[in-house]
Amino acid sequence: MSAEDTLKQVAEEVSVCTKCPLHHSRKKSVPGEGPANAQIMFIGEGPGFYENEQGRPFVGASGKFLDELLGAAGLKREKVFIGNVVKCRPPGNRDPMPEEIATCGDYLERQIAAINPKVIVTLGRYSMGRFLPNAKISAVHGQSFQANGRLIVPMYHPAAALHQPSLKADVERDFASLPALMGKAKDAPGYEEEKKEEEPQPPEEKPQPKQLSLF
Repeated sequence: MSAEDTLKQVAEEVSVCTKCPLHHSRKKSVPGEGPANAQIMFIGEGPGFYENEQGRPFVGASGKFLDELLGAAGLKREKVFIGNVVKCRPPGNRDPMPEEIATCGDYLERQIAAINPKVIVTLGRYSMGRFLPNAKISAVHGQSFQANGRLIVPMYHPAAALHQPSLKADVERDFASLPALMGKAKDAPGYEEEKKEEEPQPPEEKPQPKQLSLF
């Protein structure tokens, strides 16, 4: 099965999932979005009100701030994959529960395996906890850690910076480091550049035979 087919299958399964109580508050599931060959993947915590309405990740105020942070880092939203540890909105925008994160874990792992990103940026402590369970986000944010052949970069959730302005400078600084971290990932063994389609070249003109003069 291709990466695109796997992501489509996960999205279809998530839309009708009843494995945990979060489906009771679901208007639209939010499986995530982005290209199947994305080199960098952002994983947040859970959908909010606007995400539940639209079925897309990070479309509220934190999504607008995320777009600004990506732009400042020289990244385009359509070139990265964005998802969450849970695919349905926790009631009242509460934090996802451990059992909900565990239940949704299979969907996320299948997405990661299909996309195979070289860099995973975790947004918030619940996302970070899947990869660095014993870490404190205040101590490790913006740093990179090797795990299963890829870089894990924990960062504060954009919403945290909106609620606590004192964190905004840290968030902006951490995102500004992403281009250098992408370069670091490219230097790691096993990295493959995204293949670019070669532009078709016009056929070479064959020299026309010259008619010999009799004089």
